[in-house]
Parts: sequence; C-alpha cells; structure tokens
Amino acid sequence: MQTLSLCTGVGGLDLGFAQGCSDVGLRARTVCMVEREAFAVAVLAKAIEEGRLDDCPIWFGDLGELPVRELPRIDWVIGGYPCQPFSYAGARLGEGDSRHLWPDILRIVREVRPRGVFFENVGGHLSLGLDGVLRDLGECGFRCAFGLFTAEEVGAPHRRERVFILGMADPDGEGCQGRGHEQRRPVEWPARQGCAQRPYEPARCVEPSVGRDVDGLSQRVDRLRALGNAVVPEQAAKAFVELYRTVNYS
Repeated sequence: MQTLSLCTGVGGLDLGFAQGCSDVGLRARTVCMVEREAFAVAVLAKAIEEGRLDDCPIWFGDLGELPVRELPRIDWVIGGYPCQPFSYAGARLGEGDSRHLWPDILRIVREVRPRGVFFENVGGHLSLGLDGVLRDLGECGFRCAFGLFTAEEVGAPHRRERVFILGMADPDGEGCQGRGHEQRRPVEWPARQGCAQRPYEPARCVEPSVGRDVDGLSQRVDRLRALGNAVVPEQAAKAFVELYRTVNYS
C-alpha cells in the first residue's frame, strides 16, 4: 500500500503506522512526506539515510502548494494535523485559528481518493472539531473509528493523550499484500522523574539552578518543539490496530 504522509513532523506517526500495518498483516510504503519545519525535515532525511524510514521525497513546504496531481497512486493518507486550534494549552479557536489545516487535508483526501486514512491530534480535539472531521470523512465514504490513547498504555513514563482517527473506504482490504506478525523489540523507556537512572540510559544532565539552558545543547528550541509535537510510535501502532479491527470487524 502506498502512503502519503502529511504534517510528518519527525516521523513518529509513520513508524507507528508501519508497525500497526504489519501487526494486522498489511504492508505499507511511504511514497511522499510533507513537512514545512526545517529541523523536522533534517531529522526525516537522517532517518531515511539510516534506513529507519522509507526512502521517499519530502515536500518541504505548505500543504496548499503540494502538487497532488503529480503524486503516484495513494492508498493511505496519514498525518498529525496542527493541534493548536484544539489544544487546551491554547485559545481553542477551532476553525477560526489560522493554523487550522483540516480543510487542506480534506481537499487532498478528496483528490487522491485513498482506501484508508489515519490521523492524530491532541485530546482536546474530542470536544472541539472532531465531530466535523468525522462528518467530512463520512461524506467522503469512509467508515470511521476514533479513540483516545496514551503513551502510558504502551509503557512510556508520561501520558501524552492523543486522539487517533481511522477511516476506510474499502473495509475488506481486498488486494492488499500481507505479511506475518513481526516480533517487536522491547521498548527501553527512560526512568520516570524522581526514579533511579536505568543502566541503559545515557548520562543525565542537570540544568543550572539560575535558570540558564544546558551549555552545548544545540538547536534546543527546535528539539523541544519537535518533541512536543511528536507521536510515540508504539502508541500510534496500538491505536491503529485497535481502530482497524473496530472498522473492519464491527
């Protein structure tokens, strides 16, 4: 299955989607990523070079400028569209927020007509905007399921609540080439705050008490921004499997 990844960030959703597909017997390959943050693009390029993500072009620009007609066949569209319009940490302006990109994503979905979609956003999306997204996808012919999942559920030391949405236009998945379940390596999570450091963790750094930044930490703001927007791959994989089975077997 050929996948278009929108608002890719540093690729956490892509890794989780690939693992989730494998867990239900599907094979997916990303054929294009779309990301406008230079730091995130650099991270993606390095991950591609190291073989951790599929080798594909990265569209470094806005969604509205993506040359959709030049894309190859797209079977799945995935993405974590901006959370600022819905987040409790912001003004929650919804459709009135200039960063509201759902209309652009919906337009792309309508143009490429994929067999499936898989999206992610913050927990605040449940009470603001999610009903409209589900209505739009329903009008496009998708059977949808959604759910709130946390990183804590897969063993991470933090909650990171996220809403995941999965829609399928072809519930039977006919014509997809499957493969068997692959054994996952155990995740080595860092110790929770206040707990002793674990043997496999790198040495910790302590910030000066005067409130300055750690000396020598390059691109600190970009790193924090990327981590704040990132998706825990194991969390996304769990969400994909549960929602996929809900849509196909309910």
